[in-house]
Amino acid sequence: MISTRSAPPPVDPTTNPHLQGVFAPTTTEIDVDGLRIDGELPAGIDGDYVRNGPNPRFTPIGGYLYPIDGDGMLHRVRFRDGRAGYTNRFVRTPAVVAEEAAGRALWPGLMRMDYQPGADQVGPDLAGTVKDLPGINVVRHAGRLLALAESANPFLMSPELATIGRETFCGTIPVGITAHPKVDPATSDMVVFCYQLEAPFLTWAVIGPDGSTVRPPTPVAGLDRPAMIHDMAITDRYVVVVVAPFYFDPAGAATGGSLLSWRPDDGTRIALIPRDGGPVRWAATESFWLWHTANAHDRADGQVVLDYARWSAPGGLVPGVRPAGGLARMVIDPGTGRVRHETLVDRSMEFPRIDDRTIAADHRQIATSLKGGARSLPSGDADTLGWFDAGTGSFATWDAGDLSVGEQCFVPTPGDADASHGWWLCLATDRTDLTSRLLVIPAADPRSGPVATVHLPQRVPAGLHGAWLPTQE
Repeated sequence: MISTRSAPPPVDPTTNPHLQGVFAPTTTEIDVDGLRIDGELPAGIDGDYVRNGPNPRFTPIGGYLYPIDGDGMLHRVRFRDGRAGYTNRFVRTPAVVAEEAAGRALWPGLMRMDYQPGADQVGPDLAGTVKDLPGINVVRHAGRLLALAESANPFLMSPELATIGRETFCGTIPVGITAHPKVDPATSDMVVFCYQLEAPFLTWAVIGPDGSTVRPPTPVAGLDRPAMIHDMAITDRYVVVVVAPFYFDPAGAATGGSLLSWRPDDGTRIALIPRDGGPVRWAATESFWLWHTANAHDRADGQVVLDYARWSAPGGLVPGVRPAGGLARMVIDPGTGRVRHETLVDRSMEFPRIDDRTIAADHRQIATSLKGGARSLPSGDADTLGWFDAGTGSFATWDAGDLSVGEQCFVPTPGDADASHGWWLCLATDRTDLTSRLLVIPAADPRSGPVATVHLPQRVPAGLHGAWLPTQE
């Protein structure tokens, strides 16, 4: 779609909390070795921690809705021989390259679908297109590093974070994938899904250990309208997709209306998609929303367990709604469609992560970030780290004080299958002076806080998801 309307005005960063303070964009790309490390860096940490997040290259125009707007930027902390270095790079999509040539933003925020730049501004190939936004997650599979978008083509990055180009998996997955693929430790397959604005509204696919597509995009029967679906989970038998009643209305958005609408009266549905290609099994329950799953697994009795961060509504995307949340468990009976809910921790939290070696299996520890309650913080900010022990049902926390903390990422001890012998990595920024650091926290005693702190040479904006890339892979 090409609009004849004039470009919308720039956003005033002073009126948007997600363009200020710990969220403010960082536009300088640097490479620094020999970072200062306080404490003792564990000898087993050898590899790269890479984190992605929205980071507008220029002042946005028309609106800015965190976390789905903003150009992607990868931040890497490299550990070698007890030393640490830092590198950051923009994901240079064609739109970012065009904006850098113009010296300003040319595309509006994602919620402004009533305007896109024309050929006179960006050339015929980009005219009328929606901007690529691979600023949500990062994954390495089959030796290829991918910067991931909400539901579009990822971008292939070099080991040194240079942008190579849009990834279509040799043309086998042309419409792309979402930002939360799952790599099965047992098979090394990467299971992906993608939601679309037109039928088929949901597909899933499998990319093998060598990077080839072993299952092409396969439609999921049972959906009659487009819905936003941010994350999924896998078990040995199923792909688990939660479809909440958060629907797209592209026609309304093109005329100035809202792109998304929350319809809680419709309830939430759960798709159990057999990984062997069998027919999908649907379950239905009361309305709830989830941004992120922690993990899922099959029980011996055939039921499916899903642990996730539960919300009463999509936080930050529904005007006037302040959703309640918590860490939750759902048990689904594939035969009857019966769903049973259990609250694991009755405190709102996000970014649930596990030891990725237990994906699709029964996990022990879930790491999260949350608000401690003593500070007034905008959405997307947190001041407390938490760890739920699925074996004992206990929940441990560490108060980060003035540090703004994000998602944690697990680093296993090399050659040790015991998850309690690893570490949790977490990027943090001090709200008082806006300096950033990487925290190294022992999984065996996380409430004791970091055993090492790596001080970074510039601020890393509060962002989204990261991955640990060991050097031996």
